[in-house]
Amino acid sequence: MKILKKSTIIVTCLALTMLSLNAQNGSSFGFKGGLNYGTNGDYFESIGENAQNPDRNIGYHIGVFGKIGNRLYFRPELIYTATKSDYNNDLFEIKKIDAPLLVGIKVLGPISVFAGPSLQYILDTDFNGINIDNIENDFSIGLNFGIAINFNKIGIDLRYERGFSDNEAVFINNNFGPNTVGRIDTRPEQLILSLSIAL
Repeated sequence: MKILKKSTIIVTCLALTMLSLNAQNGSSFGFKGGLNYGTNGDYFESIGENAQNPDRNIGYHIGVFGKIGNRLYFRPELIYTATKSDYNNDLFEIKKIDAPLLVGIKVLGPISVFAGPSLQYILDTDFNGINIDNIENDFSIGLNFGIAINFNKIGIDLRYERGFSDNEAVFINNNFGPNTVGRIDTRPEQLILSLSIAL
């Protein structure tokens, strides 16, 4: 409950920040969406066994962003993300809210580079139809960094995302025998391609 309250406060603050950006000099506000390519973490078939490396898969994201500054800028985002990973035909899906807090700098014409922490709140997880409630931390922090190209109100960016620390989901998986305990590290590792439109 405390984690939920903290995430609600963070999301509210980000939303208010982005809504007030149009009143700031050299700022913008808009919508973004795109594709995620990567994995949701390693899968351990049972306690003590080695991890299975998942097949990378494609997910999607959609949300809003704000930008303060021009050459040197701050860009908060609020994004709904859905991702999935395949583990030998076992499918693990995650739906979450991401809130990257990025600092960027223009390096050449319309090209800029950026980096910053990304706050993550997991909304829902599903493993082969099993809804997983026992996640170590619903709220976690990762890292985003990448490159962006902006042409007037249209922007394209490619970034890499990685979770900072292990965040295990534990569940009972009867596919490997009665009451077999499975563990998945829900830390994401992915490439994210986005298209953004400023209003």
